[in-house]
Amino acid sequence: MNRYWPFKFIFCLIIYFLFSNSLKAQSVKPLAADSSLKTRAQNVYVEFAGPGLYFSANYDTRFSKRRDGIGGRIGVGYLDNYGSSFTSVPVQLNYLLGKKSKYFEAGLGATWVYFRAPGNVYSDIIYFNRTRGGNSTVLGTMTFGYRYQPVDGGFSFRASFNPLFNSSNFEPYVGISLGYTFK
Repeated sequence: MNRYWPFKFIFCLIIYFLFSNSLKAQSVKPLAADSSLKTRAQNVYVEFAGPGLYFSANYDTRFSKRRDGIGGRIGVGYLDNYGSSFTSVPVQLNYLLGKKSKYFEAGLGATWVYFRAPGNVYSDIIYFNRTRGGNSTVLGTMTFGYRYQPVDGGFSFRASFNPLFNSSNFEPYVGISLGYTFK
């Protein structure tokens, strides 16, 4: 066998990748309503349950100038009840698959959670394993759901199945979101 074959192979691959884009017979330009935009898709919404647990306000965006594809979200949640307080910060990477205004959403991320209760109150939340006082933890989160995100901006809606997990627990959870999509 020729001892220069690896160099020839690499040279052929480089030539192929350099010129393969210009050798296409035809190209299909996506419709603006389907995926491409002049600006990236952005949403603000409030979520009940979901990765923010009880309630959270969130910001979501795509990482490219498209309505679908990969993106991310970040939010903050807070609840105060009779001296006990609960704070959450969900962060998640997500992927949208669909056309026009209707998408399937899949996501993976983490939520930082802090729970504080008076000294004589136990938290019976599965994530804290019956602790007293203040405690924080990080939960793994997943999202599988439906997203209505209008092409021309306006009211947006999300409904999702959100499993939550840590090293010792796994809990199925659901979420509903109402918000606004920027044009």
